[in-house]
This record gives sequence, structure tokens and C-alpha cells, in this order.
Amino acid sequence: MTSFESLAPAMAKALEKRGYTTLTPVQIAVSDPKIGDADALVSAQTGSGKTVAFGLALAPTLLEGEDRFDRAGSPLALVIAPTRELAMQVKRELEWLYEMTGAVIGSCVGGMDVRTERRALERGAHIIVGTPGRLRDHITRGNLDLSDIRAVVLDEADEMLDLGFREDLEFILEAAPEDRRTLMFSATVPKEIAALAKNYQRDAMRISTAAEKEQHVDIDYRALLTAPADRENAIINTLRFYDAQNAIVFCSTRAAVNHLTARFNNRGFSVVALSGELSQNERTHALQAMRDGRARVCIATDVAARGIDLPNLELVVHADLPTNPDTLLHRSGRTGRAGRKGVSALIVPLNARRKAERLLQIANLKANWATPPSAEEILRRDDERLLADPLLTDKVTEDEEATVEALVAKFDARQLAAAVTRFFKAGRSAPEDLIEVSLEQRKPRERSNDAIPAETKRPRDSFAASVWVSISVGRKQRAEPRWLIPMLCRNGNITKNEIGAIKMQPEETFVELSAEASDGFLGALGPNSMLERGIRVTVLEGMHDLTPQFYERTPGEKTPRYDRPERRADWKPKGEFEKKGGYDKKARFEKKRDFDKPEGASAKPHWKDRDNKGDFNKGDADKKPRFEKKRDFDKPEGASAKPHWKDREDGGKKPAKPFAGAKPFKGKRDEKFAKPEGAARKPKGKKPERD
Repeated sequence: MTSFESLAPAMAKALEKRGYTTLTPVQIAVSDPKIGDADALVSAQTGSGKTVAFGLALAPTLLEGEDRFDRAGSPLALVIAPTRELAMQVKRELEWLYEMTGAVIGSCVGGMDVRTERRALERGAHIIVGTPGRLRDHITRGNLDLSDIRAVVLDEADEMLDLGFREDLEFILEAAPEDRRTLMFSATVPKEIAALAKNYQRDAMRISTAAEKEQHVDIDYRALLTAPADRENAIINTLRFYDAQNAIVFCSTRAAVNHLTARFNNRGFSVVALSGELSQNERTHALQAMRDGRARVCIATDVAARGIDLPNLELVVHADLPTNPDTLLHRSGRTGRAGRKGVSALIVPLNARRKAERLLQIANLKANWATPPSAEEILRRDDERLLADPLLTDKVTEDEEATVEALVAKFDARQLAAAVTRFFKAGRSAPEDLIEVSLEQRKPRERSNDAIPAETKRPRDSFAASVWVSISVGRKQRAEPRWLIPMLCRNGNITKNEIGAIKMQPEETFVELSAEASDGFLGALGPNSMLERGIRVTVLEGMHDLTPQFYERTPGEKTPRYDRPERRADWKPKGEFEKKGGYDKKARFEKKRDFDKPEGASAKPHWKDRDNKGDFNKGDADKKPRFEKKRDFDKPEGASAKPHWKDREDGGKKPAKPFAGAKPFKGKRDEKFAKPEGAARKPKGKKPERD
């Protein structure tokens, strides 16, 4: 589409003035006259011109066939964006797009002066752009009147839900008139967005451009495999190699942003930081420095960089891998916008290669796997840029003629060429020397439903040639393979397949390494041969002798685990006790059996074998009955210890005991109310009824 005949004349003029010759697919789709005033749910990739798209879609609804707006009063349209930077960017885009219509564009974003925004709302505006929290605040305070709203636009709707703005969005949409037009723009359409559209849109049209299926066709994805210890150096070399006019480095935390900002400033890069802890004024100045060219590298977190648009952003570096595919797409979408080419480089440590591959697979992206640019490649690239610099090919002007003649007369051509080279490389940081990493390391196994053949599984301790090293931690320092092996891989630039047998001792640990990987392992550790936490590595001569050494122990000293008799190299099981000579030890059950008795004799006769058949009442020579304390066996036979109560002369009644102490105390009350002896008790009955 090379003409803008279907658009309002004012909008067509603004596009031509801006230099537009054609519209993007999403802009063509939403500006189709067939849509009219219908609601729409639009999904399109980041950087496809969505801001201009919904600006064109709003024009027929707001202008109603007119070329210009009337005097501003209550707002006619409301545009909601997830972040302050995106809201201000949308406002700038709408200002040039509606310049010919005389529209007044206002903003209500967090971090700005509320009083200034209130006065602007009182003066009137045609379109208001804001963030959910600040818009709800103005509505609650009565500063923002939504009674005349004709259309509401939700930009980056999926991101607003991820940031927790669902309640604010529902409040704003319920406060707007029901007959409004609702447009939702989102890079992806998850279930939450579909549910929101179902509740607050009427017969919405689903618009998805053809380019949506091919995410970011103008972005070259590169996965740079590096050693874990070289992650920051790999970022420096990547920035130096591409030498982008504007580049952004994404980190996962604010602390990482501050660390990299300080590191890159020391290396001579012109850097600005962008994180949530900065004020709105600081963030605005940082982005303006990138647009003016005063800074070339922006180090930011995901939330702070959401939706920002830098016109000359050519490189995106993922210092920390994204947590999900959507974050990867949104990060990379900062470059390759509006037909421009860009590069998205993922810094992938060796131990995170599997994660990076899964991330790219789920996002349906194909990346070129490589290693970070080396120092030689960067210096060679600098020479190419120098030779292609237009300053060397431009003609000498009249103002420069005298200076050029003076230089040529005083210096020879070689000296002048050296000076040009020094001037060209003066402001550039020196490249870093990286640890060599092979792309075959940690290479993923091809996925297959077939089982892995047994012959492909190599035991870890079967090396054709190996080298033994000693590590200065052992069982007393609580050394365990589960953290020792990752430490060796991380610091020595090896994988667990290059590690063989591991033998732990009380004060040290012996580790077998593949001979092919040993040189690289020791080179990665450096001249001090140190791991983390002050752990030292020492190379052993030949194969380590794993036979335990024994020594004389002092009386009372506990036997170490490796010094037990069964751990000895010549120890063998003895077999059965009696058939093969047995031990010198006594049997475990010697206390329970009496082996000194004659053969065949029992230690104690069984109760069934006793003469009295175990009748304890008739006496027993071996054992007293258990209840001897309850019966008196010294009495004559048949006599009871105590006469039974029925056999007593008194019939079992206990005699009354006379009072043996002082008479009980009787008070005056007892004497006053004492009853005569033999007097009957007052019969119980109902209380007399009262009149």
C-alpha cells in the first residue's frame, strides 16, 4: 500500500510528513474501513508499529468525519500502557500523528507531579495516555471525567496483567461508558487476555497479522556459548565487536544492573542504567542520553525497559537468560523495529546451555550458536571499520587545505597513518582474552524415542589415560560430590564426563581427570591452582594408591572408617563359625545360652519338663512362684492369711470406732439450730404458692 486514500486527510498528511511510504501489516489491518467502530483484539509482534496502528484506528471514531477537533473538554479517548516509559512514548507518537487535527494529548503517569496533571485535565484534552494506577487515582479523586469517552485502548495488555494491574484495569473499564469502543493490543493472547476481552468487549474482531507467525524476522538471534567465569568478558567483547550505535544489556536484578554499570564505566563505555529504583526524572534523562548519542549502552531490568523505543537500537544483549519465552520476545523486540535490522545475543554459560535451548524451542526461534568474539576478531573488525570510514574518502575542503599541507610537509605518510589509527582506537576499550570453549561441550543429545544403546554409555571412571589431582577438602570439611563436581566444572571449564573416580579421605579428596581435559583444567585455575572458598588443587604423580594405610592406635582411640578391619585389602569373609574354624570372637548369643553344661543338657528345664508340671502352688525347687508375696506359704496348709469377711463373727461388718480425739467444735449457730435427738427431718415438698 503506497497511498493513504482510505485514511483521514489529516492523518495521511502526518504520515507523509513523517516519511511513511507504506504501512505495516498490522496498520493496514486495523485501518480497514470494514472494521468501522467495532471492538478489536489485535495480536502483533513487538516493533510492528502498533502505536501508529491504534492511532489510525481511533481517528474515525474520534473525528466523526471532521478534519479537526473542536475545543478540548472532557477526554474522548483513553490509552492505557503498563509503564511510564511506554506511556510517554505513546504520547510522543500520537502528538505527531494527530498534529494536523489540532488534538490535545494529555498524560497521567506515575512519578509525575499530580498537581500539574490535575490542572491539565481541568484545561481539557482530547486523548489521555496513562498508566493504570495513576488513571485510577485521578478517577477516584474526581479529576478525570470519563462520561464522554468514546474509545479505550489497552496497549501491551498481556504485560499489564503480568504486572498485577488487573484490578485497576477492571475499575477503569467499568467507570467508562458501556457504549464505548474497546481495542486491545497484545503480543500474545493467553487465556487471561481472552477472558478480559470476553468480559469488556462486544463482538470483538480477532485480528492477527501474517507476520505474527514469523516472530521477529528482522532480528538475528545469536547464542554465544562461554565459560561461566567469562560471562562479563563475553558481554564486553560482544559490545566491542558489533559497535552498535545504541545497545541495551538486560539483567535480571537491580544489583546486577549496578554491578555491570560500574564495570563498564571503568572500561570506558558510555553507559546509563535503567532500573525500578530510579526516579522518573532519572529514567527520562537516561533515555534522552541514549537518543542524543551521549550514551551508547543502556543496562536495564525487564520491567524498566518494557516498551521503550530507541530509534537506533541495533543490539540487545541478554546478560542473564530470560525466565520465559515471552520475556525473550519482549526483550528482543526492542531492536529490529519498523523494518530495521537488529541482533539479539544470548550470553549462555556452559552450565546453562540446556536451559537456553529449551527457551528458544518454546519461543519457536532459531539461533546461530557460536562462541563470543575473540580479541583477534575484534581487532580485525576495528581495522575494517577504519578503512571503511567515510572520513578517509571525503575530499579535502578549503578550510582544511592549509592544515593538511603542513602535516604532509612535516610528517611522512606512515607516521600520519599511525596517528589516524591511534585517534580511531583511542576511545575504544581493549578486548578481553577469553577462555576457549568448544561448541561440542555440553552438546545436547538428539531426542529420540529409542532407548540409548548400552555401548554408548561410557563409565565415568574408564579413561584411556588419566591424571589424578588432590583437593584440599575431605570428609572433615563435609566435602560431598554433589557440590564438589559442579565446582570443578565451573572453575576448571570441564564437564562431568571428564571426571572419573572420586576418593574422599578425612583431610583431602583424590579426583581422577581425563588426560585430554587436564591441561585445560589446570590452565583455567591459573598459576595458584585455586578453586572457590580457598580450596587448593595439587597434581599427583602417577596413579593414586587407593589402598588404605593402617597405623597403631592408642588405647581408647576410635578406629577411623577407612581403618576398620573389613576395609583392609587382604580381608576376606570367614564363612560359618564352626565348619571353617570360626573366629576367636565369642558368639553373639553366648549370654543367652550356657555352653558349659554337658552336651544335650538344657540351661534350665522347661516348665513342661518339671516334675510338678509347672504347678507353682505345690512348690518348685527351681523357681519361686511369681505371686509368693500375695500368699502366705508359711501358714499351715489350708489356712488363709486373713479370714474372709463372710467368715467373720460379726458377719463382715466393721466395728464402730469410738471417737478418739477432742470433741468436735460447735459454734453458736450450731447450738441455736440444733435439733432434738430423734427429731425427724423436715419433709421435702413444693414451696407454698404466694398470693
